Amino acid sequence: MFFKFQDPWFLILFLIIPYLLWQKKEQLAISYSSLKVLQNIRSMQVSFLSNIPLILRLFTISLFILALARPQEGQKKTEILSMGVDIMLALDTSGSMQALDFIKNEKRDTRLAMVKDVVSKFIENRPNDRMGMVVFGSEAYTQCPLTLDQNILQSFLSKLDIGMAGDSTAIGSAIGIAVKRLKDLKSQSKLIILLTDGRNNAGNLAPLQAAQTAKAFGIKIHTVGIGTRGKAPFLVNSVFGQRYVYQEVDIDEETLKEISKITGGQYFRATNLESLKSIYKQIDQMEKSEVKVIDHSEYTELFHFFIIPAIFLLLFENILSNSLLRRIP
Repeated sequence: MFFKFQDPWFLILFLIIPYLLWQKKEQLAISYSSLKVLQNIRSMQVSFLSNIPLILRLFTISLFILALARPQEGQKKTEILSMGVDIMLALDTSGSMQALDFIKNEKRDTRLAMVKDVVSKFIENRPNDRMGMVVFGSEAYTQCPLTLDQNILQSFLSKLDIGMAGDSTAIGSAIGIAVKRLKDLKSQSKLIILLTDGRNNAGNLAPLQAAQTAKAFGIKIHTVGIGTRGKAPFLVNSVFGQRYVYQEVDIDEETLKEISKITGGQYFRATNLESLKSIYKQIDQMEKSEVKVIDHSEYTELFHFFIIPAIFLLLFENILSNSLLRRIP
């Protein structure tokens, strides 16, 4: 619901009102040797009554001006026709995701914490797509089914924790669960974005076999390998308190590349926070949804609510000026 004036430039005519008041003041100015006599004669009641025609005339002019500006009340409806992309986010929560090789604002944090932040921004940028989430470690399961409700998806994302699905890495199982969620859907495009920092060492389904299944159902898989090249720091407890231990990053890049190649996707490697952000921005640009917005607006003219009272006030002012409040020269 909204209110507007179709021809608002007519409102400039309100400048006439101060001019009319000034003209009235000029007309009342007369030359007289002393005003004391007139002031004693003219009572406040007479002064008020004499100004009624002027007040009515100013109200009438104001209403006519508002009517000329064509006030309108309307309702606007927006219809969004979206050919969206159905996306399953497959996220690794295995024990190795606690590595502290990514830095944000000069502070180290776990890989999973950084991933959650970047993926959250990715979700925000795609309000017209259905998205779901698969979590995997030693096992894989659906953390959130496909939904358009971003708040629900963001809530599930915020609750991800390292080791919640086990400490190993079941890449094949994660793809299999995601494919199961997407395979029967009719959509413009079906996509899995799989992020991991390791190699497949758990589950009963081989990653390449799962990729072949995804290809059969027309599902594309983008894979993201996360972790610095070389050794990554882990914070561990010891008899001397917490200390950093450096371990080799073991990402099976060949398998991840092959998964993407089989399904028509791409493989990306994130070695720091900036490259991780860039990867998800790139995927966002690559997998655009077709969104068509149609606005429907309905207007109701309101000028008659102003012009009819204006006509009655004009007639009333004329009647008063020529009868009860008639001026005698």
